Amino acid sequence: MAAENLMESLQEEATCPVCLEYFTEPVTLECGHNFCRACISQCWEGSNTDVSCPQCRETVQQRNLRPNRRLANVIEIAKRLSLQAAKGAGEERLCGEHQEALKLFCEEDQTSVCVVCHLSRDHRDHRVVPIKEAAQEYKVKLQGALGPLRKELEEALALMSEEEEKTTECQMKVKNKREMIAGEFNKLHTLLREEEQLLLQSLEEEERATLQRLQENVTKLSRQSSSLQQLITEIEEKCQQPVVKLLKDVKSTLSRCVSHFHCSYILGGGSGMMCVQAAE
Repeated sequence: MAAENLMESLQEEATCPVCLEYFTEPVTLECGHNFCRACISQCWEGSNTDVSCPQCRETVQQRNLRPNRRLANVIEIAKRLSLQAAKGAGEERLCGEHQEALKLFCEEDQTSVCVVCHLSRDHRDHRVVPIKEAAQEYKVKLQGALGPLRKELEEALALMSEEEEKTTECQMKVKNKREMIAGEFNKLHTLLREEEQLLLQSLEEEERATLQRLQENVTKLSRQSSSLQQLITEIEEKCQQPVVKLLKDVKSTLSRCVSHFHCSYILGGGSGMMCVQAAE
């Protein structure tokens, strides 16, 4: 801690009171105060008369600006010491602007700053605390937030597990339902195929029986047609015979004609046709 305080004191002595950064080309006024050459020139810009020191307000002459080489050497030493201290700290990072260790934390800007940044206009009026103190404070807050977050995570995981179980259960139900539907339709398909085979077999048997009856009727009609043709031929020939020969057995011929006239065809509602013919 003592070394840190000494380092901070050295940095303060090496800081310009105008720009609040390390001296650049430091010069000493008659009153003994030091400033960057550019800073003091900017403060006195536009003034032709005697001017005053920005720190103590003592009247001094503009031409009496003495370069302070010893202070410039001290500044270089302070910069190196600050860099070595930052590297030795390990976890401490350096300020990108001033190459100083980031030992402070600005509460308003929520950023780490170095001692020079703290003294600058950007952070001068801000609440700044040691970076380790800020880290410890926020660590406690973060650890306090872990409890509710872990509880919320546990509840979310439990809900997720329940939803996954419901998902698995739903998938199993759908699978079982799908298998049941497929099984029922397979049974229906089997029954329909069997019924189809029975109907086709019955139709085939009916077709065979019908064709057989029709063929029998065709055969009978063919025989009847042949007999009729024979009788017609006989009658026509008889009509051409002489009177005596024509009258011979004429009753027998007429009798056979009458017998053919009584030949009837019975149509039985699609059950086939039967011809009843008298014997010759």
